[in-house]
Amino acid sequence: MRILHTSDWHIGRTFHGSSTMAALAEVLTALTEQVRDHAVDVVVVAGDVFDSATPAGPAYTLLGDTLVALHKTGARVIVTSGNHDSAARLGFQARLLRDGIHVLTDPLAIGTPISIDDADGPVRFFGIPYLEPAIVRQHWPDGDSEGRQLRTQAQTMAHAMDLVRDGMAAHAGRSVAIAHCFAAGVDATAGLEREVRQGGLDVVPLSVFDGPDYVALGHIHGRQQLSERVRYAGAPLHYSFGEQHKERGSWLIELDAAGLAAVEWMPLPVPRRLVTLTGTLDEILSSGNVSAHAQDWVCAIYTDALPQRDPMRRLREQYPYCAMVQHQPDADAAADERSYSQRLRAAATDTDRIEAFLEHVRAGRGATEREGELIREVLDDRVRADALV
Repeated sequence: MRILHTSDWHIGRTFHGSSTMAALAEVLTALTEQVRDHAVDVVVVAGDVFDSATPAGPAYTLLGDTLVALHKTGARVIVTSGNHDSAARLGFQARLLRDGIHVLTDPLAIGTPISIDDADGPVRFFGIPYLEPAIVRQHWPDGDSEGRQLRTQAQTMAHAMDLVRDGMAAHAGRSVAIAHCFAAGVDATAGLEREVRQGGLDVVPLSVFDGPDYVALGHIHGRQQLSERVRYAGAPLHYSFGEQHKERGSWLIELDAAGLAAVEWMPLPVPRRLVTLTGTLDEILSSGNVSAHAQDWVCAIYTDALPQRDPMRRLREQYPYCAMVQHQPDADAAADERSYSQRLRAAATDTDRIEAFLEHVRAGRGATEREGELIREVLDDRVRADALV
């Protein structure tokens, strides 16, 4: 059996105020072609199908079009909900979907698998929707197998995996678990995997996922391999400059009669590259940079000593897709370590005092040559004015 593991589509998300719908549609079309070309039997989507609990109409349209296209390849599709999805809204569609498309959002059904047969017998798919402890502990008032109340993500996921292992014992065959959480040992993208806290208690230990032949995880936006059989596929589209160096794609999983037989990374196209350009504003606007990156999403970090006039306007004249601009002056390795008051006490002239002030407010950078000339002219004018009084 061939299984394509994808996740975190985040349909409806914007990128610095711009819609990602068209780009995501392009990427999901490419994913559908991969499913067809590689004769994939089952497509697994491990949560965060939507970016919002209340997606707009076009988001439903894109999801519906993609699920129909995947179904037409002959593949079965299994979808679970993530922390961005509304399980109720996503699950509402389950009864409306055609045979072969399964949307799993019910915590009480975790131990009941979707069974799909191949030449070697059944494969049991156990879908674990995103489990917020404060919301789902009502379903298990007696707590876990040891009677402990489910108060953390780790405890709740451990209980869910106990239910999966119970389901495996009751349903012989190979097995795949699908979950959406923050597992121990992963490298998160800052600012992206929000709403699932990444502190110690809410990190799920890798040992929790013992048992199934493969565990398809969602929530982390970059691909991650926690073990040969436990992996994150990441998001199919870049949603942050922090992701720009992370490949986009999905895992192609092959099961034989004994279980996990092979895993292959299937890269996806990047409709518009992301790039961070660092240097002075003139360097960023150089012809070489512009010719190489005019059609990319650009984050510009300019290092001029002083803020420049209208940097975003100037950048967008050359980079139509400039999304961010930041001013980060180069640190002066030879900067004076004295405090402002110490510099003032050491100043012997008005010129020295002005220099001390400029160094204080400009991270150690004093007057430029031209600024020095202007300062001297102003001071000379003051001296002449005082002499006439």
